[in-house]
Amino acid sequence: MAEMPVTVELASDFMDREPPIFRNDTVVFISQSGETADSLIALQYCKQYRALCVGITNTVGSAIARATDCGIHLNCGPEIGVASTKAYTSQIIALVLLALQLGENSNHLTARREEIMTGLRLLPLNVKKALELDATVRSVAQTLHKHSSLLIMGRGYQYATCLEAALKIKEICYVHCEGVMSGELKHGPLALIDDSLPIIFIATRDKFFSKVSDGFRQVLARKGQPIVICSEGESEELIPKGFLRIEVPTTVDCLQGVINIIPLQLLSYHLAVLRGCNVDKPRNLAKSVTVTEN
Repeated sequence: MAEMPVTVELASDFMDREPPIFRNDTVVFISQSGETADSLIALQYCKQYRALCVGITNTVGSAIARATDCGIHLNCGPEIGVASTKAYTSQIIALVLLALQLGENSNHLTARREEIMTGLRLLPLNVKKALELDATVRSVAQTLHKHSSLLIMGRGYQYATCLEAALKIKEICYVHCEGVMSGELKHGPLALIDDSLPIIFIATRDKFFSKVSDGFRQVLARKGQPIVICSEGESEELIPKGFLRIEVPTTVDCLQGVINIIPLQLLSYHLAVLRGCNVDKPRNLAKSVTVTEN
């Protein structure tokens, strides 16, 4: 939207490399708690070089909210459980709003802006529809809860959804789960595919759909049995009869991840319950990571 170059960094890796920062740079710090130790160290590093520091956090008065030059409060309410759910979706919306604001003077992107704003207005209705899939997701969880490994595949915007879903399943279900870029199938992951490995394939309609379909067919050719997250009314041409599917509402591509992650968050919850895990307080984890390695 803003046609500006952006790089995405993990705060811990960022400080390991100590990359050059300049005073005309803008650095955005995203933290649910606003107290994440790695992010705070990176924030102080960037302030040394007079970069503009922007915070996106859900906690008013947190360390990141106080130390940054400006920012966005998510205001989505407190999260009690360790695994983040609504803060994640709110972060996506905050970043989309920020992009819209930065790109407001780009006249040739007016149609794209209006498409996104329409998607934002319809988002509450689509989220409600996604939450109504709970019974379907619970039945999917019944088929998966005894497995010890799981792959989640997607492409484009949905790769981030794969990573977030895999993180949730690891956090609260104690199941090995990996988010895979479907375009990378032939570079290693395809060797894992057989009829016994559970696979979730995100194949909602967007500009990458034809490429996602190619990856899906590669999985089917290796006797994979994918569970498909697809758009409402998806034809049997893509998903043959007999395969489990979760149909979600369709929205603009940059907001589709907000919808797609909901059934996957519900899936992680139901898997954890079926496996007898503590959903709110998973072992070895804390809500805020306030210490870092020396």
